[in-house]
Amino acid sequence: MSMASPFTVLIPARLSSTRLPDKPLADIAGMPMVVRVAQRARQSAATRVVVATDSTSILAACGQHGVEALLTRHDHPSGSDRLAEACELLGLTDEDQVVNVQGDEPLIDPRLVDAVAGLLDLHPDAAMSTAAHPIREVSEFRNPNVVKVVTDSRGLALYFSRAPIPWWRDGSAPGEAGLPVHPQALRHVGIYGYRVGFLREFPRLPPAPIESCESLEQLRALWHGHRIAVHITTDPPGLGVDTPDDLMRVRALFEQDRASG
Repeated sequence: MSMASPFTVLIPARLSSTRLPDKPLADIAGMPMVVRVAQRARQSAATRVVVATDSTSILAACGQHGVEALLTRHDHPSGSDRLAEACELLGLTDEDQVVNVQGDEPLIDPRLVDAVAGLLDLHPDAAMSTAAHPIREVSEFRNPNVVKVVTDSRGLALYFSRAPIPWWRDGSAPGEAGLPVHPQALRHVGIYGYRVGFLREFPRLPPAPIESCESLEQLRALWHGHRIAVHITTDPPGLGVDTPDDLMRVRALFEQDRASG
């Protein structure tokens, strides 16, 4: 059995957030959130975990807690641009692999990080990898804020959408639960693996009409003929932090862990 390819975790972190100002620096049980994310990522098989930020205050906070961080430009139009610059600053080659872990996922499962990284070895023709889990609530299936994905027989993404997909030709039959069974409805999880060569190319690809329509950046890769491998996990990921209420719930969970530990 061959060894899995080494990979680097990159955690993009920007201070600006409309719903939660200074979100990466929000305190969670005595440490900034971005530090908590890095600590979880370190429990994966990654050879290196690096925060990529446009903020000197985030850079300093990471340094105070022994987390590697680097300063990127502040004017990047997208997260993938920031990741591409980070790859340049780290001296990564086109053959290297990185996993993008969002800076607001302090409960990210390290096993999910490993699974997403491993897909790039399992699918040499895939430029990217990501994750999804089964949808179990009709309200999630019909919610446009919940991104759905449909895959082919090999587990490669056919399409991502805010619409409920896959959809019955005639709509759900009376008496049904309202969720597809074969194939099951899948909720996309926002974690990505990349081959560095593709990550360098991606920001230079012209934006795609379907990307603009759905407001989903990953559709640019599909539009231009690149493949995205999808890991199906049985469990939803840990709670991410988008709002003050999310932050309160995550803080409570960390305090429970400290109390029980």
